[in-house]
Amino acid sequence: MKLSSASYNSIAFALRTALKGYISTGVPNVITDFYIQPDWKSGELVIWNDDDDELARVIVKEWVEANPENFYAECEAILKKVLNQLSSEDVLLGLSVLKPYSFVLVDEEKETVAELLLVDDEETMLLSEDLLKGLDEELDAFLKDLLE
Repeated sequence: MKLSSASYNSIAFALRTALKGYISTGVPNVITDFYIQPDWKSGELVIWNDDDDELARVIVKEWVEANPENFYAECEAILKKVLNQLSSEDVLLGLSVLKPYSFVLVDEEKETVAELLLVDDEETMLLSEDLLKGLDEELDAFLKDLLE
């Protein structure tokens, strides 16, 4: 699914709006996740915090009546790109949120589809399959060595 630059800007604006309430005030907020919920039927993108407070809402024209088959996979790629852009612009550095916290893609029932970004004290990490590839085998080998 291709998005126009206006749609990318709308998504980035919604994320900036959602984060505006968490700009450093000196006392960290106890938030562990930001939930991003796209809807292929209405084209809405809603961003929630841990307390189910709606932080931002925007309509993405290209998502209205989008193909539901690969919708979340395509949204994941788009949202990771936008979050990567915000991270490179240091938008996430000035937030007053206890670390680590995550940006999570959720479906219409608020079930986790993918973890898009993990922000920790040490660094900001974009999660990907390549990062986690082979982790099971490494843990199995470590456990086997440990038990021997």
